[in-house]
Amino acid sequence: MQLYSYFRSSASYRVRIALALKGLAYDYLPVHLVRNEQLKPPFSDIAANKLVPALVDDGRVLTQSMAIIEYLDETHPEPPLLPGDAFARARIRSLAQDVACEIHPIDNLRVLRYLVHDLKVSEDDKNRWYRHWVETGLEVVEHRLAGDPATGAFCHGDSPTLADCVLVPQIHNAQRMECRLDHVPTVMRVFGTCMQHDAFAKTQPSACPDAA
Repeated sequence: MQLYSYFRSSASYRVRIALALKGLAYDYLPVHLVRNEQLKPPFSDIAANKLVPALVDDGRVLTQSMAIIEYLDETHPEPPLLPGDAFARARIRSLAQDVACEIHPIDNLRVLRYLVHDLKVSEDDKNRWYRHWVETGLEVVEHRLAGDPATGAFCHGDSPTLADCVLVPQIHNAQRMECRLDHVPTVMRVFGTCMQHDAFAKTQPSACPDAA
């Protein structure tokens, strides 16, 4: 397998975690988003959406991090990232979507660039935008985790799931952008548990070959 990734991309980090949890080997192919390499060949010919990550398996291309992770879970079922019954799996997907659908899309690089370059938003206001949506979005996750007995050492139970694969990269970005995190103690407890696991620690941005 080949993974097209950018070290600071939270969506790419999600897939790196999943691959590590599954113990799957892959070739790491960096795509530098700040230099706009995602908009040029060869990557633009591989991924129509011009977004990382993209996973190539047996010559076939997959995009969108959560679709990639579910593909890996179906093709390499151990350890399961969507365990349990239908309700448990729905809860895990829902927690993942609280981050991947409600926080990440309005705070990713192309949105922030549009705010600054096209709408002429100041750097300070751009950062305020970022922090507002991250902090309020994570508050929702906090309420869900803290108020549900299904929460264990990880987001769901005592083993990592899809939800943890999505949550941890968002916290890394939140810390880098100096977001307030003292209002989400359960989230941070889960994050701390995850970062003691090699699959999360050894795939974090600073450990990537293109880290700069």
